[in-house]
Amino acid sequence: KRDPIQSKIQIKNMAPQNGNMMDDEVGFSALESKGEMSNLYLADGSPPIAGRSFGAPTSCRGEVVFNTGMVGYPEALTDPSYRGQILVLTFPLIGNYGVPDTGMEDEYGLPKFFESKEIHIAGLVVSSYSWEHSHWAAHKSLAAWLKENNVPGIYGVDTRALTMKIRSSGAMLGNLVVNPPQSIESLGDQFSDPNKRNLVSEVSTKSVTTYGASNTTSIIAYDCGMK
Repeated sequence: KRDPIQSKIQIKNMAPQNGNMMDDEVGFSALESKGEMSNLYLADGSPPIAGRSFGAPTSCRGEVVFNTGMVGYPEALTDPSYRGQILVLTFPLIGNYGVPDTGMEDEYGLPKFFESKEIHIAGLVVSSYSWEHSHWAAHKSLAAWLKENNVPGIYGVDTRALTMKIRSSGAMLGNLVVNPPQSIESLGDQFSDPNKRNLVSEVSTKSVTTYGASNTTSIIAYDCGMK
């Protein structure tokens, strides 16, 4: 199959060059390859999956799972059900619309654009990352948000092939290493299973909260990582 980025470049180069056209460098700089080299090691012993870092310059361990949504990565990253997991997004381009204001709340004091008030994933794996973003609600870049929360992210990975592997073998443990050393023998067997932790306790509310106190109907909800 034709490489999608190369295809875009060919079409762009065939476009007429005049004062109304964008400069050759504009647009494609958003897909520039930069960031520290990173590897994703899987517990099945397969060769490490190489990529580049765009999040926090740190490493993480967790369960590797996937999400096939076309939009909504701010919601996915703050989804309590992904607690302690390394999330693989299959949509080919991530980060192009940035991240909304994390401080905005609705009339009930709940996050307006997110599933919860914090990032729950341990790490993020994407195919292509856009270093530039544009959206009316964007407050910061995805890379900046990940760095603020000390969450690593890598791009340049064939996420759809990785997803097919996970679908066939089931969710497996992974070790996402940013700037891996030359000797990798000691890294491949270092994994941590988040399911051995009390994840419900980690994501659940610590106190009783009442929403709509003046309403006539009362509904009791037990929060075990509600989204």
